[in-house]
Amino acid sequence: MGKYEKKLYALLRTAMTGNTFEEVLTDDEWRWVYKAAAKQSLLGVCFQNRADMPTDMAMKWAAETEIIRGLNKLLNEEAARLTKLFAEQGRKSAILKGQANARLYTNPFSRQPGDIDIWVEGGRDSVVALLKDMQILSDDMIHYHHAHIKTEGSIKVDVHFRPSSGNFNPITNRRLQKWLEQEINQTTYVDIGFNVPTISFALVMQLAHIQHHFLASGIGLRQVCDYYCLLKNATEDDRMQVASLLKRFGLWNIAGALMWVLDEVLNLDESLMLCPPDNKFGKCLLRGIMTGGNFGRYDKRKKKGLFSRTIATRLWHLKLVRFNFWEIFWLEISFLKILVRTPLLLIKYRTLSLKDVINK
Repeated sequence: MGKYEKKLYALLRTAMTGNTFEEVLTDDEWRWVYKAAAKQSLLGVCFQNRADMPTDMAMKWAAETEIIRGLNKLLNEEAARLTKLFAEQGRKSAILKGQANARLYTNPFSRQPGDIDIWVEGGRDSVVALLKDMQILSDDMIHYHHAHIKTEGSIKVDVHFRPSSGNFNPITNRRLQKWLEQEINQTTYVDIGFNVPTISFALVMQLAHIQHHFLASGIGLRQVCDYYCLLKNATEDDRMQVASLLKRFGLWNIAGALMWVLDEVLNLDESLMLCPPDNKFGKCLLRGIMTGGNFGRYDKRKKKGLFSRTIATRLWHLKLVRFNFWEIFWLEISFLKILVRTPLLLIKYRTLSLKDVINK
C-alpha cells in the first residue's frame, strides 16, 4: 500500500463511521485523494470541509457533494413513485442495491447514485408483458435478468424480473437464483417510500454482483463501502445464514477476498466477517479495484482497439482461473457463443452493424 492509498483509506474509514478526519494532508496529497475518490465514485462520501484543502478543489468538491445530495433525493422520490406505480398494478416490488444501500450510510445522501434497480414480481414473461401494457418498456434489448424502462429526465431504471445477474456457472447460478427468488418475497417498507429486501438477500445478491463484475469488467470501492454498511447492519443470524451458503453458491473465494479488502481498507471488525479473509485473492481484488475504478471504467484494456482488448481480456481471465475456475470457464463459453452468434445474425439480417441485430 502506497502512502497516497493510506491517506485515502484513512479518510474513507472516518467518513464511513461519521468521525472527523484529523490528519493534515499536503496539497498534492489532497489532489491525489480527490482524483482517487472521483475515480471510485466516492466524492460525496469522502468530502469533509477542511481548511488544509486547496481552495479551488474544496469549492469544486463541495459543489459536487451538493449535486450528489440532490441526486439522492431525486432518486429516492423516483423509487417511491415506481413502487406506488407497480403497487397500483397489483405487483410487489423492491429496490435493489443503490438507494436501498444509501439509506444505511451514516449520511444517506452522500452515496454517489447510479441508476435505479427495482425488482417486480411475476417472472420474465409476465413483467415484460406488464411493461408493454403500461407503455413504458424501452426499445433497448431485454437482458437475462432485467429490462430498461422509459422515464422522465435522465434517470435510468432497470426493472428486474430476476433478482440478480447471478453467476456464469449454470449449476451454482441455478441454486443461487432459486434461493434469491424465495428470499426476495420478504420485503420491508421503509419510511422514504419504497420496499427493500432482507439484509441476508442483499448480502448474497450483492456478493454475487461483485464477483460477476470483477470477473467480467471491474468493480470499485463504492461496492466495498456498500457491503461494509450491509455487514454493519446485519444480525449475527444473518451473517451465519449467508456464511452457510457461500460454497453452495460458488461465492467462497470472492467472500474471502472481499473480507480481506474490507479489513485492509475499512478495518472491518473480524466478528462481522462472513468467512476468514483471503490475503492472496484479496490483494488481487484490491489491485483490480484501485487500477480500474468504479466498474472498471478506468481499466486500460477498455482503451484498446477491439482485437487488442479481446486478447487482453482473455489474458486477464487466464490470470483469474485460480480465483474461480468454473466461473471463468463459463464466462469464456459465453464469449464463444457471442463470437459464433454475432456473424450469423449479421448475415441473417444482411447488415454490417451490430446495432441492427442487438434486439434480435
